[in-house]
Amino acid sequence: MADPNDKVSTNAPGPFYVDTNCIDCDLCRQTAPDNFDRNDDEGFSYVKKQPETEAEAQLCRDAMEDCPVEAIGNDGE
Repeated sequence: MADPNDKVSTNAPGPFYVDTNCIDCDLCRQTAPDNFDRNDDEGFSYVKKQPETEAEAQLCRDAMEDCPVEAIGNDGE
């Protein structure tokens, strides 16, 4: 489970976040490309935009559930 006390600083404000356990596997960016991006300098993903629709929220939940290291969290659920 993602640690809300260990969020990467580049996450967009809101309920979804990525913590420092991210291994840069690209799954979240492939699953929800409108919401996740990559920090190229440091090699990790982050939430670039919080979901604005239910469809985007579902894709973010899918990414969270499928994350192999449980680095994606949601403070809102």
